Amino acid sequence: MNLILVKTDAVTIKPMREIFLHEGKFQFIHNSYHPRNWADSYLFSADGNTIGYGSLCGLDDRNIRDTVFEFFILPPFRKLAPVIFEQLLHISQAGFVECQSNDVLLTQMLYAYTENINTGAILFEDNIATELTCAGVTFRLKTENDKIFAHKGEPEGEYVLDFNGEIVATGGFLLHYNHPYADLYMEVKEDYRRKGFGSFIIQELKKACYLAGRVPAARCGLTNIASKSTLIKAGFKICGYMLTGKVKSR
Repeated sequence: MNLILVKTDAVTIKPMREIFLHEGKFQFIHNSYHPRNWADSYLFSADGNTIGYGSLCGLDDRNIRDTVFEFFILPPFRKLAPVIFEQLLHISQAGFVECQSNDVLLTQMLYAYTENINTGAILFEDNIATELTCAGVTFRLKTENDKIFAHKGEPEGEYVLDFNGEIVATGGFLLHYNHPYADLYMEVKEDYRRKGFGSFIIQELKKACYLAGRVPAARCGLTNIASKSTLIKAGFKICGYMLTGKVKSR
């Protein structure tokens, strides 16, 4: 079989990416890398037929394409994955692999071809609809008259929690991920943390997200115990982890 890997562009791999995203059925964290020109891609062909693609980004510097973050091969040709992946590493001179653990094929390649594997963010998907309540709290859209507290982490969202006239939390959802997924975020005013406001705003953001025609998803840092507990309490469940490995010497 004649295997060819050739450098290409985001438009050319789009049909293959659509199959990849459909097969995965999860929020793909790095989905925006292609339209933002943060990725280099390679098209795979076997005996003249397009069978897959691979994409690289920069692990620490977006201008250096040193990390494989997407790798897809059509199911009938997936037995060729090790051979093609080795060729991709050779041609691209990639030094790292970064993937979501729920991306099964690339995770297999990561464990086979890398070492010093680290776990980063925790990935969440919606699990159950909760019925949390907060006395005296109103979930609503932010207005221009709202006095929003100083933010230390997440961006100021378009939704707020109004607690007896005071804004105690803000949040929203980002839409630059693969359709239909959206990434939820929130922040609670420091004096009002550990009082249930975080879980409540996440619960309400989930509803708003569904009403907007999107499927809510979320993520947090591996050591962020508070955020992890908040998301699970609001009905999310862990669906994967971000993994990074250094390519073994070849």
